Amino acid sequence: MASKLILDALDLKILKIIQGNGQKKLKEIASQVNLSLSPTHDRIRKLEKDGYIMSYVGLLNRKMLDLGLLVHCQVTLEKQNRKNFKEFEQAIQAFPEVLSCHLVSGNFDYYLMVVSSDVESYNRFYQEKLAVLPTVAHINSLFVMDEIKQSTELPIP
Repeated sequence: MASKLILDALDLKILKIIQGNGQKKLKEIASQVNLSLSPTHDRIRKLEKDGYIMSYVGLLNRKMLDLGLLVHCQVTLEKQNRKNFKEFEQAIQAFPEVLSCHLVSGNFDYYLMVVSSDVESYNRFYQEKLAVLPTVAHINSLFVMDEIKQSTELPIP
């Protein structure tokens, strides 16, 4: 990542537009920020180069893909040392069921968000992948009953 760019109001507006719809055409973005195509394009490329725009993705409906069960897992390691953290983090990278994994402070070490088709398939993931990791001491699974808010958009001022 290059040096941190100082963002102006136009950059922030461009970021808001892109995070709301990553497929928006350059012409539409330029029109919305009241700039011509070339400077708009240059600003977007600079935002990408400087790491403000990490990637462009499509958000899928997990329920339509038979991944309707969302589980939050609190994972505690056997011992909190650099070797165990590294080993656990490397193993988690290989599990497509894990949407996110965060090292946290508090009563447990990692907070995971896991998707599955149902309780039985989650149980298989739990027993065959997560619980058998040698560094794992305890897992607390929280089954999501209903999603009240879900967003990928950051609160850009």
